Amino acid sequence: MDRREFLKAFGGAALAGLAPACLAQLLPSSAVTAFALDGKVNTTNKVVVLFLRGAIDGLSVVVPYGDPRYYQVRPKIAIAKPGEELGAIKLDGTFGLHPSLAPLMPLWQNKTLSFHLNCGSPDPTRSHFDAQDYMESGVPGTKVVPSGWMNRLLSQLPNNGSPVRALNVGTTTPRILQGPIASATYAPSPKRKPSMVESPYIARAFEKMYDGRKDDLGNAFAQGMEARATITEKLSDQGTPEQMQQMTAADQGAIQATKFTGFGRQLGKLIREEPKVQVAFVDLGGFDTHVNQGNGKGQLANHLNVLGTGLSELATALGPTYQNTLVLVMSEFGRTVKENGNAGTDHGHGNFIWMMGGAVAGGKLHGNWDGIGQNSLYEGRDLPVLTDFRSVVGPMVAEHMGLSKVQLANIFPDYKLNYSTGTSLLKS
Repeated sequence: MDRREFLKAFGGAALAGLAPACLAQLLPSSAVTAFALDGKVNTTNKVVVLFLRGAIDGLSVVVPYGDPRYYQVRPKIAIAKPGEELGAIKLDGTFGLHPSLAPLMPLWQNKTLSFHLNCGSPDPTRSHFDAQDYMESGVPGTKVVPSGWMNRLLSQLPNNGSPVRALNVGTTTPRILQGPIASATYAPSPKRKPSMVESPYIARAFEKMYDGRKDDLGNAFAQGMEARATITEKLSDQGTPEQMQQMTAADQGAIQATKFTGFGRQLGKLIREEPKVQVAFVDLGGFDTHVNQGNGKGQLANHLNVLGTGLSELATALGPTYQNTLVLVMSEFGRTVKENGNAGTDHGHGNFIWMMGGAVAGGKLHGNWDGIGQNSLYEGRDLPVLTDFRSVVGPMVAEHMGLSKVQLANIFPDYKLNYSTGTSLLKS
């Protein structure tokens, strides 16, 4: 990252209300360089990644209701069979979808939603911090990688000059977007509370400070302001900040939608109306369910309800752009097959990757499944990782964005990719 890019990132991040400590994550890395393009890059397609922090329980998302052992090892938290109260929604003769994810069934039925079974990082760590780091850097087992794989993806795409070509929906720049290419950060508030920079007084102070400067700092500030203005304009359904404040007052404190439901609708609207967005990342937490996980209702079901609604609204809000958008939902690892003594689950290993979008070969489950018998489990307790996540994410992203194998190798270095795995996940 050169000084100009850093300042640009600083401007966008500052406008999003980030603390200075967070900006340290954007410090330049001289080890990372942009690579020459030699593939026929698709300039209209997009990639969106949702990361579910805390390690979501995949066996509660795609429920193996056809396996009797599932109900034996999960007497309190198993999702009921299809047809029963709060039962799974039948996908095939073995698997069903958690009932809280019912909003996603139209996408399954129109064959633009699928799941890859027994997938994840090959690194054995059960540390959230380490596992997230590896999944986002794209280099499991190595801590010194200075950039995330989505930033390296950006380095393979043409720079369209947009301040929002890379969009981060969250409060800090995630590991996956760290690197030489700056990203715009949008930190939404469920109550639509204006950020500090939206205060007319603060905005005027910043403008006075940088007014007339033609150097890198002045230009970066201007670009950051442009990014913020674009995001605010595209994500504002109701009008100006002043108008929004008035309507919020009319709500008498009531939140109009849950956080992520708003995310899906707003993110989809922004991508649809701002065609220069190339990649977007959304961070979600709350999936570390050691205690009282619940089954068809309860803690996890509440999160899944919000998640399912948000993803469904994302697809709707994207409109025709949904056909050009690849959405991947990932988590750092799975959870134990057997429930623990607190009616929850502990840190596991293998998990499922969710795939959405017009190009996805949906309406079916991908990957290998050996059941959840004791001999099939990793270390006798977890789902195994039968497919490295890079063999799913890498070829899918490369084919969707029109990248060459050489370019893909730059995104996921030091890994021999299995191209047939990922490309079979897209429609031919």
